[in-house]
Amino acid sequence: MKFPRRQVLYLAAAAALAVTTQTATAQNYPTRPVRMMVGFAAGGTTDIVARLIGQWLSERLGQQFVIENRPGANTNLAVEAVARSPADGYTLGTVGISNAINSTLYPQFNFDPNRDLAMVAGLNNSPLVVVVHPTVPVNTVPEFISYAKANPGRISMASFGTGSISHVAGELFRIAAGIEMLHVPYRGSAPMLIDLLGGQVQTAFDNLSASIEHIRSGKLRALAVTTATRSDALPQVPSLADYLPGYEASAFFGIGAPKSTPAEVVLKLNEEINAGLADPKIKARLAELGGAALVFSPAEFSRFIANETEKWAKVVREAKIKAE
Repeated sequence: MKFPRRQVLYLAAAAALAVTTQTATAQNYPTRPVRMMVGFAAGGTTDIVARLIGQWLSERLGQQFVIENRPGANTNLAVEAVARSPADGYTLGTVGISNAINSTLYPQFNFDPNRDLAMVAGLNNSPLVVVVHPTVPVNTVPEFISYAKANPGRISMASFGTGSISHVAGELFRIAAGIEMLHVPYRGSAPMLIDLLGGQVQTAFDNLSASIEHIRSGKLRALAVTTATRSDALPQVPSLADYLPGYEASAFFGIGAPKSTPAEVVLKLNEEINAGLADPKIKARLAELGGAALVFSPAEFSRFIANETEKWAKVVREAKIKAE
């Protein structure tokens, strides 16, 4: 099918104008403050890292990146608000392991992070640590598995909420090790730790940053970290993958934007965020929090989220986890 020469020229001019407009948008962006939504209350690791990167972006790009805490529904409220915002680069939000799990745990929600968000950049990757109360007569993962098999269903495994990474990481361990444990959910790491320290529950998969001082003081015993390799914060503690090959679980998160956000804006943000993650001061602060920089291109982060969603969907279904 042939088009008249005038129409061809018009179409070519329109395409060139669109490219020029997008390029100009990226070059000028941002021209006003940017909201960055966090699905947790202020003071936690996600909030702290978001504020670090927000300050970095504010200084680099000349506009304020304002953190807006919107906790609720296991981060679904904040992420849905981002997904429903105008796709202009002025609303961003943290997205991570909770959202990968939520895709299966909350099928009634009418949005999907993999479908409705443009992944911008990774931020932080933190291991969990398998801890037991000192009264539990084990010092290693093999000893724990043997003890659990000798006492089926009698070991209480605390978590900071049904469907949280703490819970599903424990379920993945239970399935891989072929053991039974009694799940005891709490509303967050802090109340869980109180009972674990008091001996009301026996074990937990906790954020490393929350438990590390109790491990160092001897109030809790660390058996393993859940990332594929050891943590620099506890180099003497092995990885669960040393005993259960292929096991990996981490509390990761990054930044997402509404799906149709201009690609040039996403790339600009990605470059600036990755530059911040390479900054020695920010790297040191992440290490203090027990984490490490999660450096991805937008496409890499998108694939990572999709793979984590698929991985944890299998665990949620096999363990028959239901949202509370």
